[in-house]
Amino acid sequence: MRIYLASAAAAALLLSAGAASAQNAEVSFNAIVTSDYVFRGFSQTDSDLAFQLGADLTAGAIYAGAWASNVDFGDDTKAEFDIYGGVRGETAGYEWDLGLVGYFYADAPGGADYDYVEVKAAASRAIGPATLGLAAYYSPDFFGIDEAATYVELNGEWAVTDKVSLSGAVGEQRLDVNDDYATWNMGLGYALTDVVSVDLRYHDTNVDGGLSESRIVASLSLGF
Repeated sequence: MRIYLASAAAAALLLSAGAASAQNAEVSFNAIVTSDYVFRGFSQTDSDLAFQLGADLTAGAIYAGAWASNVDFGDDTKAEFDIYGGVRGETAGYEWDLGLVGYFYADAPGGADYDYVEVKAAASRAIGPATLGLAAYYSPDFFGIDEAATYVELNGEWAVTDKVSLSGAVGEQRLDVNDDYATWNMGLGYALTDVVSVDLRYHDTNVDGGLSESRIVASLSLGF
């Protein structure tokens, strides 16, 4: 049911975007090769390579998109597919974003209950070359055995030059079955060209375990 609701919501956003501003609609694509797909401090690929593709449509304040990556949970699950959409704007110098994100997993074992949907609320403000942001995500039925879950993150980015940027984030994942935990990351990005960039990032958590231990991840991104 959740995948149908999220798909319907994304489709509605796409139709609304096209109807509201067909001539002003913009479509972009991205492709990433990364040494490890890390999500909120945990490796999603058993510390192995990930290949990721995404597409976004923006029309005025409305946006929608889809994204995919290979995953490895030690079972038959092969890939993650995300569908998302929402509305973005600016108020009193603050950029804000309200949206919905659906996470779905191909070939997941029966009864694993991996699929889930989150509501997103985020805001950020640019101060000179720096941008500071705060984001919150809530799911009434989270990944696996957890039900209600909330993730809150403080993030920032500093444009050192027009090609070099420093960024980082500190977040807390609150769960109703598994233990709550904190995660953080910091990285250096470099724009090789207008469409190609690289990122070197350190990830860590306060959780002991092979998938949540500290790690350095290198990524190559293509966006057009």
